Amino acid sequence: QVLLVESGGGLVQAGGSLRLSCVASGRIFSNYGKGWFRQAPGKEREFVAAISWSGARTYYADSVKGRFTISRDNAKNAVYLQMNSLKPEDTAVYSCAADQYGRANIGVAEYQYWGQGTQVTVSS
Repeated sequence: QVLLVESGGGLVQAGGSLRLSCVASGRIFSNYGKGWFRQAPGKEREFVAAISWSGARTYYADSVKGRFTISRDNAKNAVYLQMNSLKPEDTAVYSCAADQYGRANIGVAEYQYWGQGTQVTVSS
């Protein structure tokens, strides 16, 4: 079983930055692909960013491209999401997810393990 725990969320003004972390415990995390998703109130969960097990492949939603950066440190069993130039529309609960096949997936259904999420609120 893989346990994912997110941290780093909070309240920030528009234009500010936050860095989210997701630490995994359990199986061999270094072989897992990782993704970040977000869900705003009344909306469906949406893809934000993904990274393959090696870090060689990354994908971003168009809405965050150029502002967010996903990275990972397999030695620390961690994946990060650096969020810059935040906008009020980025407000959501951000969750990390793990894919046991090591892929950088953009679909919710392609991930087997999920964290509980961390709240990000961007004020205008």
